[in-house]
Amino acid sequence: MSPTLALYLVTVLIWGSTWYVIEFQLGAVDPAVSVAYRFALAAVLLMGWLVATRQRLVPPRHAWKQVALVGTFTFSTNYLLVYLATERLPSGLVAVAGSALSLMNVLNARLFLGQAVRPLVLLGGLIGISGVVLLFLPEVQVDGLTGKAAVGLGLVMLSNYSASMGSITVQRGAKTGVPLMPATAWSMAFGATLMVGVALARGATFSFPASLSYAASLGYLALFGSVIAFLSYFTLIRRIGADRAGYIAVMVPILALVISTLFEGYHWSPAAFIGLALAIAGNLLVLGPKTWRKPEGEPASA
Repeated sequence: MSPTLALYLVTVLIWGSTWYVIEFQLGAVDPAVSVAYRFALAAVLLMGWLVATRQRLVPPRHAWKQVALVGTFTFSTNYLLVYLATERLPSGLVAVAGSALSLMNVLNARLFLGQAVRPLVLLGGLIGISGVVLLFLPEVQVDGLTGKAAVGLGLVMLSNYSASMGSITVQRGAKTGVPLMPATAWSMAFGATLMVGVALARGATFSFPASLSYAASLGYLALFGSVIAFLSYFTLIRRIGADRAGYIAVMVPILALVISTLFEGYHWSPAAFIGLALAIAGNLLVLGPKTWRKPEGEPASA
């Protein structure tokens, strides 16, 4: 198995499960508090590992702009919106709506990085999105697009854009030699600090629920969903670009729906099966050998 494919699979498997795990974080404390706990713990774990392995802990001066932007876009705004959306929608629906990240990455890479839109990547993304729309339709028929459903979908779309801007920032930082792991650790700390401020502004109470499910889910989301998955994802961005790496957001909801079927009783309709087939077909197109090959003149990955 190639390193690129391994990074892709690790990220999909972990993030495909986190949508369901987030459910165990809701209701006990304010969502901003849970996000602050998650990324504070993730930052401590990653910094501890850097110290233990005698790697660089503090990023160079030119990396701090990326630290602040990724902390704002990815490790605070993005996840606060996801948690707020999950309060209003089933986890599978949130995951499906999150698949819009793939096309946002393609378009933002064109807008902010001047990257050409690779035709096969765009076509694969469009096919995948079409499949996810079919998966989404039965949920719309149940929940509708009014009230909580409409607000929840709006929150997910905003979170997608925020996550995409974080991804573009990471890709740009790779070209200027920003070290991945220390920058990620401090970005998580920055995001956690922002969430503390948001929680205080919301009048939230900083308490820790005496619940095994809350503690276990927090540990899983911090270590696997944050440290391991994000390092894999950011490394993937540096290897293949934000546009193709963003296609993870098409496959993740499919796994999330499988988990939802097993644990939340998600019902698979004929449209859902067709949607799954289209999403897989689009993914295979994006992962085809020609689309993985770097265009002439594109710099080697770090």
